[in-house]
Amino acid sequence: MGVTGTPFEKTKADGRIVCGHLHQTTNVKVPAMKVSDKRKLPHRDVEVTIMGLGCAQMGNLYRLTPYEESKGAFDKAWDSGMRYFDTAPFYGYTRSERRLGTMVTEHDRSEYTLSTKVGRVMVPDETVGPEEDTYVAPLPFRPLYDYSYDAIMRSFEASQQRLGVLKPDILYIHDIGPYTHGDKHQHYWDQLTTGGGFKALGKLRDEGSTKAVGLGVNEWEVVRDAMEVFDIDAAMLAGRYTLLEQQSLSFMNACAEKGVGIVVAGAFNSGILAGNRKFNYKDAPAELLARVDALHDVCEEMGVSLQAAALQFPLAHPASVTVVSGARNAEQLTSNIAWFEQDIPDAFWAELHRRGLIAEGSPVPGAKG
Repeated sequence: MGVTGTPFEKTKADGRIVCGHLHQTTNVKVPAMKVSDKRKLPHRDVEVTIMGLGCAQMGNLYRLTPYEESKGAFDKAWDSGMRYFDTAPFYGYTRSERRLGTMVTEHDRSEYTLSTKVGRVMVPDETVGPEEDTYVAPLPFRPLYDYSYDAIMRSFEASQQRLGVLKPDILYIHDIGPYTHGDKHQHYWDQLTTGGGFKALGKLRDEGSTKAVGLGVNEWEVVRDAMEVFDIDAAMLAGRYTLLEQQSLSFMNACAEKGVGIVVAGAFNSGILAGNRKFNYKDAPAELLARVDALHDVCEEMGVSLQAAALQFPLAHPASVTVVSGARNAEQLTSNIAWFEQDIPDAFWAELHRRGLIAEGSPVPGAKG
């Protein structure tokens, strides 16, 4: 069948160049991706599996998660061939870094890719309560925002010790932007720019303490702003380029042109694409629920899991290098892997385009010329 729309070209994980059009109307079913497939950051010697394990749940996100459950998720990831793991000091108030560090250091350092984050200094504080910032039983270290040179260097050294890893592969600035900080954003942005935060990232990269640097945020506009003042290599973007939301498409295109790799997080848009009727961790508005229901209708008609479509769609964009998926235990991760590796016919994506459920110009998986 014919295709219409804007042509594009991207390199598949196995090195093949796939040329196609952004409107996809063929009924061909292409081979499913495997979580163990790999892609590289465009400008740095960093390779990631196209699915990574996000480790917020290791910090008791929302509920207590025994170490054995976290270890089960990690072992399932490893056994499936996943080799990219992401954490942050904030997750469980240092608990996630400690747990993940114990797990990854059982393996040879050359066998995995690890990322963590800076932007908060974790300060000992005995007033930390039984639940803070959606983490249950957090450890007694209070996060304080600080993006200055000294704070980033201090935070990085503390992460090295908690992880037991001297050189994390990717280092992200965690949670900065107007959505996060409101009227304090300019103050923190000044710390990152004139206060030497970006300078600290550059130093750590230049000296080889990390291979790549960037931002880990849930607002694409601040990544765009960062790209204008500093040479970032990657950005972890949560919930802003998904099956439900493609307002950032032009930004994603700019990242592809400039060689900034996008690590997709929040592919389920805080769970609304996995059935919980929440968006940005709040009750979803009616118009958004209607859009989700329309997506679900197409999935039912064509025998495709909505979760599978949600995990696979963002990776079709040439800027995307991996999708990070959180899992509390082996059972959850087994489901995520099955969705990620599900065969989805090209006709499904064509139908989404036809019904106006994905933005004009959005690349789709398996598109061919």
